[in-house]
Amino acid sequence: MHVGHLLRLDRLGLSLVWGDEALLGQEIGGVTATDLGDPARFLQPGEIVLSGLVWWSRDGDPGKTERFVSALREAGAVALLAGEETHGEVPRELAEACRAHRVALIAVPAHTTFRAITEAVYLRQWSELSRRPTDHFALPENVRLDLDRALENGETAGELLARAFAHLGTPACHLLTSSGRTVARTSAARAELPAGRAAELVRGGHGTTIRVEADGGTAYDTWHLHLPEAGRVPPRVLQEIAELLGRRRRREDRKRAATGAALAELVDAVAALRFDAHRVRSALASCGLGGRDAYTVVVAASEASGESGALAALTEALRHVPSVAFAVAGGLGGEAMAVVAHAGDAASGVRARLDDVWPLIHACSPDDTLHAGVSGPAAGPEGLNTALTQARYALEAVRAGAPSRVAGLGDLDGLGKLMAGIPVDVRNVYRETVLGPLLGAGRGSGTMLLETLEVFLAHDCSWARTAEALHVHVNTVHYRIERIEALTGRDLSRLDHKVDLRAALLCH
Repeated sequence: MHVGHLLRLDRLGLSLVWGDEALLGQEIGGVTATDLGDPARFLQPGEIVLSGLVWWSRDGDPGKTERFVSALREAGAVALLAGEETHGEVPRELAEACRAHRVALIAVPAHTTFRAITEAVYLRQWSELSRRPTDHFALPENVRLDLDRALENGETAGELLARAFAHLGTPACHLLTSSGRTVARTSAARAELPAGRAAELVRGGHGTTIRVEADGGTAYDTWHLHLPEAGRVPPRVLQEIAELLGRRRRREDRKRAATGAALAELVDAVAALRFDAHRVRSALASCGLGGRDAYTVVVAASEASGESGALAALTEALRHVPSVAFAVAGGLGGEAMAVVAHAGDAASGVRARLDDVWPLIHACSPDDTLHAGVSGPAAGPEGLNTALTQARYALEAVRAGAPSRVAGLGDLDGLGKLMAGIPVDVRNVYRETVLGPLLGAGRGSGTMLLETLEVFLAHDCSWARTAEALHVHVNTVHYRIERIEALTGRDLSRLDHKVDLRAALLCH
């Protein structure tokens, strides 16, 4: 592990005060915490030094800083990590001394404990060591053999977790995804963590958290082992347990990939222009969703990562929803589509749970924008095509509004949202049909008339307020409205004609 790696661990919140590329590329050999004025005799070459700067004071001997940093340099320390809690900041005097002696200086915020930094270093070192060829294992041989047999027999992640920690007295441990979903937990972890709290812990809360490496993990569903009690399990043992769970995860991913053809067939059957009820029933049965009380269709879109991102995000979100079965596959136009089977009265619960977890899903990839549209309940396979239309309509409506949201038909509470769900080509035709004469009235004149119409409707057709907003005489507004009515064939004293023109203005 290099010094620069520490700065990339977001959960620690460290910031570089001074250090060049060469210093940040130095290998970390260990960690020492000290607040002695002269720590030289306690240091080993290659260590990072953690100091709360208790030895330093603003009105103290300036020579103290020089002696402290000089001792680090002579001992071969690769970096000084200075805590900001004692003085509120890293003293400039210390930064100047580190620059003079070429010792990298990193600021440690008050909320980050030295213990968290120490654990991060040693867990990384154990992880790197475990990848090297070796005949030595930290887990006892009988435990390893038992776990291998359990894995071969297809035991669940929860059973593997229980067996792996049994010889250690079964400490509390949670197996969590990046979005805070609990995959499994030991018996000592008596209560399942709320998803929001679990997501915080994965991102760097108290205790010990280690990532489970697996080929199929995404930003949303990567597994993490979390132990609330830090230091309870030796790092190498924890790493070996994580590797075992990684093998279990890879098996799950391969099994899921094998169902890809059945999932794709279900999406094609539901979305087909000519609906074939027999084909849909057969596809539902192939995905394990046949003969259910009711279904809901959910369609998701990712603005940054396309179908793959939408597929991963929607799959993880639905795994947060209890007591439902679902099938997810890529749909048309880069979307992901899910058919969710549930009890007849549980449709509102599906939507409510998706609303709850969607911010957690988005937080896993905050640079992406994720939207989802949810249909109303379909009483049987025959209603799935209509449900897909509803979900897509809701998706298109929400994509035109606030970022990263879930929407259903009940959210279409305004003309703007209603129009947003209409396909773009249909909106363009309607706009051209209704407002085309204005657009053809001349470049300058057409733009002026469109602006006047928009302001007039926005001010409830008030001549005086429209004139004030446009900074023109009220007679000018009368003239322009008469011109608009003549070109469009609409009478702006009639409500239906006002709605026609307002809808056309929203079709952009």
